Amino acid sequence: MPLEDGDPVRPRGRQVNGEVSGIHRLRGVGDPSLRSTTAPGGSRTDVMAEGWEPGPALDDGDVIPGGAPQQAWKSEDALMTELSELVQKVVKSSSWWERHGVDISILACSFLLLPAGFLCLRSAQAIPFLAGVLTLGVVHHTLTVKGSHLASHYALTESKSWGKVWAIFFIELCSAFTVEQATYNHVKIHHGYTNIIGLGDSSTWKLPFLNRYVYMFIAPLAVPILTPLVALDLLRNVEWKAALRTLCCMFLGFYCHYWLLLHVSGFQSPWSALLCMLLTRSLLAHPYIHVNIFQHIGLPMFTADCKPKRIHLMSLGVLNLPRNALLDWSFGHSLISCHVEHHLFPSLSDNMCLKIKPVVSQYLKLKKLPYNEDTYSSRLWLFLQRYEELMVHAPPITELVGIQ
Repeated sequence: MPLEDGDPVRPRGRQVNGEVSGIHRLRGVGDPSLRSTTAPGGSRTDVMAEGWEPGPALDDGDVIPGGAPQQAWKSEDALMTELSELVQKVVKSSSWWERHGVDISILACSFLLLPAGFLCLRSAQAIPFLAGVLTLGVVHHTLTVKGSHLASHYALTESKSWGKVWAIFFIELCSAFTVEQATYNHVKIHHGYTNIIGLGDSSTWKLPFLNRYVYMFIAPLAVPILTPLVALDLLRNVEWKAALRTLCCMFLGFYCHYWLLLHVSGFQSPWSALLCMLLTRSLLAHPYIHVNIFQHIGLPMFTADCKPKRIHLMSLGVLNLPRNALLDWSFGHSLISCHVEHHLFPSLSDNMCLKIKPVVSQYLKLKKLPYNEDTYSSRLWLFLQRYEELMVHAPPITELVGIQ
């Protein structure tokens, strides 16, 4: 979401084990000896080296560092344009199946698994019952995380009309949230101002009154309860027609789940059905919370009036996690192993983000721009060790003092 020669970005904040708190020190312009460094928690980060020149004519909030020639900023626009052209070639050469079909098929398969999940819950034996819980839990997160995320970016279809329909279905009916607020908060704010303090800095995920173990391991269980409550509170900010539509969709989604548990799965009491709903809807809540904080918090943060251009901002402030079969299916590649690619090209589907990943990673590394990657376990350990610094205190700001 600038300095003198040889030191393009200098963060403010106290030093922790040789690093400025929460941010790796970036050097390298005009300094060939410093071509790479390590992001917090051991993440691999390719750092800018000589030959990297940030670009363009200014956007709102972008500044020309003192002494930096305007031509240097134009060259960064050229970098983003060049990368976009390379990605566009890949997209144009891809079939509809690659652009949309693969992800639609994953969502369709999830729907087809629903009957098996509800029927497994009829069993009095432990293994079939647990298989039903696992099936419904994975299906729920596939529809509510992967489906809602793709729908919020209108990445499921090239038709805007159908895109709106899918957004209402996945975000409101399946996820119990309002489309208007979901797209505004995620697409307009988080993507528009990635790692900008007070805007897209992922601060909505912070609960500083909780200690690290409660936040990381217990609080995620409350996500199925908190999500609709937050959605109801946000309905005050939308038109009454949209609010009424959202309420109807939320009620329909919850009631259908509840009715199926009673009449198909054979639960005898409302409380047992509600408890099963909570169990399945919170099955992958832990990685859901973790992924949302791992991939941005602890990376460089900027202020709205002093931030780098887009390609620099996204390469600095976004991190990829490794491939994981369960999370790739349930959350999608764009939220796991292709998060950098997703932030650079948010309208692409999960499968297309995976397809352009080699192009983007090679290009950023070729231009000596950061390409952040880290393991899930490494980020988990980092947050447990530095929870107070990263999740309680205000994050340090990366100060641009001159990029020449």
